This record gives sequence, C-alpha cells and structure tokens, in this order.
Amino acid sequence: MRIPTSTPDGLAVQRVADSAPVDAADAIAPAPAQAPLQSSVMQPALQAMRDMPEIDQEKIDMLRDALAKGELPFDPAKLAGLIQRFHGSEP
Repeated sequence: MRIPTSTPDGLAVQRVADSAPVDAADAIAPAPAQAPLQSSVMQPALQAMRDMPEIDQEKIDMLRDALAKGELPFDPAKLAGLIQRFHGSEP
C-alpha cells in the first residue's frame, strides 16, 4: 500500500507499507544516471583542462616584471584586507 505524505520542506513522497506486495515495475531499478562530469558533453572540456599547464610561468614572469617596473599598481593594504576577508577573520 502506498501512502502519500510530505516532507518538512513540502515535497511529496510516497511510503510503501512493509506488508505491501512488490509490483514488477517497482522491482526493476532505473538505469543509474550518468555522473555530470562523466557526460560526453563535459569530456572535451575536462580533457582541455587536463592538457593545460598547472602554472602559467610565462604569465607569472610577465606580471612579476610589470610589478618590478611599477607598471602594475599594487596596494598591499588592499591585498591584506582581501586575504583576511577570504580566510574569515573579518565579516
């Protein structure tokens, strides 16, 4: 016997009584859904990310040179504030 109920968040669910007979349709499990990151749509993007270097040393060197030449503005107080906020020491 199926008894419709609802969860605290208002979603409808059905409970099956312990003595209820099992229907043949209920006994067949649905095919498991493919994991989102394993889908054929995501595979090319995942492979492209795997092929990328973990660190872009050329870009790091370019930024380091620009900082040394004063071509890139740097505010140490702003950086410190962002670090503190990211790590949760400030609301």
